[in-house]
Amino acid sequence: MEILASDFFQRALIGGVLIGITAPLMGIFLVLRRLSMIGDTLSHVSIAGVALGFLVGVYPVAVGLLFAIIASFFIEKLRKTYKSYAELSIAIIMSGGVALASIMFTMGRGYNVNVNGYLFGSILTLNDTDLITIAVVTFVVLVAIRTQLKELFLLTFDEDAAAVSGLPVRFYNVMISVLTALVISASIKIVGALLVSALLTIPAACSLIIARSFRQSVITVVIIGELAVVAGLMIAGVWNLAPGGTIVLLLIAIMLILMLVKRGMRLGS
Repeated sequence: MEILASDFFQRALIGGVLIGITAPLMGIFLVLRRLSMIGDTLSHVSIAGVALGFLVGVYPVAVGLLFAIIASFFIEKLRKTYKSYAELSIAIIMSGGVALASIMFTMGRGYNVNVNGYLFGSILTLNDTDLITIAVVTFVVLVAIRTQLKELFLLTFDEDAAAVSGLPVRFYNVMISVLTALVISASIKIVGALLVSALLTIPAACSLIIARSFRQSVITVVIIGELAVVAGLMIAGVWNLAPGGTIVLLLIAIMLILMLVKRGMRLGS
């Protein structure tokens, strides 16, 4: 109970709850479109931006966000160039992000650049600026999904049909990439760049096990994400564990339990 009363834990809980909504929400669209690896790609690019932010003395998350948004445009451009090899765009941008991050790390050796908190997560060090950034990103994502849900549904399940029906497919593809970039940039200080992809994909994987419709998937993915984030933070706080790693392992545990339950139901029937 003492940790619940502390300011740093309350900020962590608020930030975690907000990201627990947006990351799984964006994840369900990425998973259904077979773009699960985009999370890893944009997170690596974001880390390069974070390192640059430290070097030039600018708010690191803001620079990481800018890098991720730029990378999202490049991914979409390459996806159009290599239409039959959509995953190639992700591999190319990821390679560039890793290369750029390694250069930034090397340049920062003499400037005491410490990005470990962004690599592995540092949710207990969230400040007011971080919370404002996360809240703004959450608002933008929720408004975009709420107002464009039908269009996103059609685009997710049949991009060709969406194009034939007159939907501006390119616009919505870019929108999804940009929203994903925003979520990832806001998430890396919570679960870390090396784990942020799990917060995008594992809740979606859990949802696909039990949901019977797209609407159910959207609702279930948020519930699972929030459950893992809140419970993971509580467990990490009590036992002094790494919050990001605890959240991800809890997500994996939930997925395994759901798989076993579903398998048991099949055998029982």
